[in-house]
Amino acid sequence: MMLAILQTSELPRLAQPTIVAVAVVYFAIVAGIGVWATRKTRTASDFFVAGEGIGLAALTLAAMSATLSGFAFIGGPGLVYATGLGAMFLILPASVTSSMTSWALAKRMRLLAEVRGLITVPDAIGARYRSPAAQGLSAVAILVAVIGYMATNILALGLVIDAIFGTGLTWGVWIGMAIVLGYSVAGGILAGVYTDVFQGSLMAVASVLVFIYTLKTGGGMEGISRTILSADAAFMGPFGSMGAVAALSLFFVFGVGSMGQPHVIHKFYMLRDPRKLKWYPLLVTLALIVTMLLYFGVGVAVKALVVEGRMEPLARPDDATPFFLLRFTPVLLAALVFSGVAAAIMSTVNSFMNIGAAAITHDIPVALGITVKNELKWGRISTVVVSILAAWLALLPGALVAFLGIFGWGLFASTLVPALAIGLNWEGATKEGAIASICTGLVITLGFETMAFFKVYSFPAGVTVSGLSLVLSILVFFAVSWVTRERAAAALDADVRLVMSV
Repeated sequence: MMLAILQTSELPRLAQPTIVAVAVVYFAIVAGIGVWATRKTRTASDFFVAGEGIGLAALTLAAMSATLSGFAFIGGPGLVYATGLGAMFLILPASVTSSMTSWALAKRMRLLAEVRGLITVPDAIGARYRSPAAQGLSAVAILVAVIGYMATNILALGLVIDAIFGTGLTWGVWIGMAIVLGYSVAGGILAGVYTDVFQGSLMAVASVLVFIYTLKTGGGMEGISRTILSADAAFMGPFGSMGAVAALSLFFVFGVGSMGQPHVIHKFYMLRDPRKLKWYPLLVTLALIVTMLLYFGVGVAVKALVVEGRMEPLARPDDATPFFLLRFTPVLLAALVFSGVAAAIMSTVNSFMNIGAAAITHDIPVALGITVKNELKWGRISTVVVSILAAWLALLPGALVAFLGIFGWGLFASTLVPALAIGLNWEGATKEGAIASICTGLVITLGFETMAFFKVYSFPAGVTVSGLSLVLSILVFFAVSWVTRERAAAALDADVRLVMSV
């Protein structure tokens, strides 16, 4: 199931003059934003948390862009086409997740940044439990997941660049990596955030326009529904063809697990005025709804077109968006969408670069009691190192790259949700519980995903490793914290307790 989320196969050729021209303009705008941000980046705080000076609208668009990646435009519609409406359970948690994340994490993380000067997600874990070990372990988990996740996203970016410019995959990967690396190293997260604002706006506009064309092509939603029901009623059922267990597992993992995605929650540190966070759930939910119109619209429209015989059955579900755009929309709109795909991937890669560099430069040294002088310089160097490693991994055999990306989301969720999202809302949590839950998430996720990759063991249909590891890490967190509950009060500093009470 998770393989459908990862874009690791070649896209159709897109090298038309209009598409190439729009892509060139897009990359030029990104470069311009990078140059501007470089002039604004003078300290480690500027590099890692944009100097805590981002407005709410910018935060919303940046969080949305980092969340969706290229999956919203390529893998997502393909998943809907292949499995039916059950694929919607992956995005249905969006409104609930936004509210939970804002309530459970956003304000507390922003206030902790204010009183403690925190700049990374593991910083918050270290401050909550007064534990360098917990901070270091969470940084290691983040770094492992970041490199694997980055490799998959860089491969997807290379595929898009190859499809547009005909560069070949290897050159596409390195060119894409160089573009993102250029503005990320120079401008840090400040360049990333404002690039995300531009990219998020592009994604939203493109999504709405494409959705209009899906309705026009399929005879409206009523026409699309009738066409599909006449040939495949199960497709339009509440769980599609994936079944209730798989659909509800997706809802749980992507709902609760979203509170453990560091490339998104890290952005809460950047908000200029934390009092405006009350509007965050509404704004980010609206942004996601608009942007995910393409996800749903293309998936059902292509299914209807195949049923009617107006399109050949797809050999690969990921071809749904490219084929629909090239055949049923103006070439300029297709160009905007393909640039939007590159934009979404670049947003995610930039965020991963930043948190990966922070883990190396800041969190792991803190856990080891090492003081790093000139974190800005070493942050830039670490960004280059992480990026080159991820790009090299991206060019390894496709099955291995897919494997690296599969465990990313689950590893983030199982290692960060208990210790951070629950820990910042429960005074009974202990550092022993946090450490045990992080270790559980690491061992279960890496262990079972590795066994599945080598076909040593696989779960029954509908059961995911990410869901199991998240549940087990939460249970271990509560159990170990209860056993060590006498130490809970002593692990809370007065300022942290005050922040948790807000």
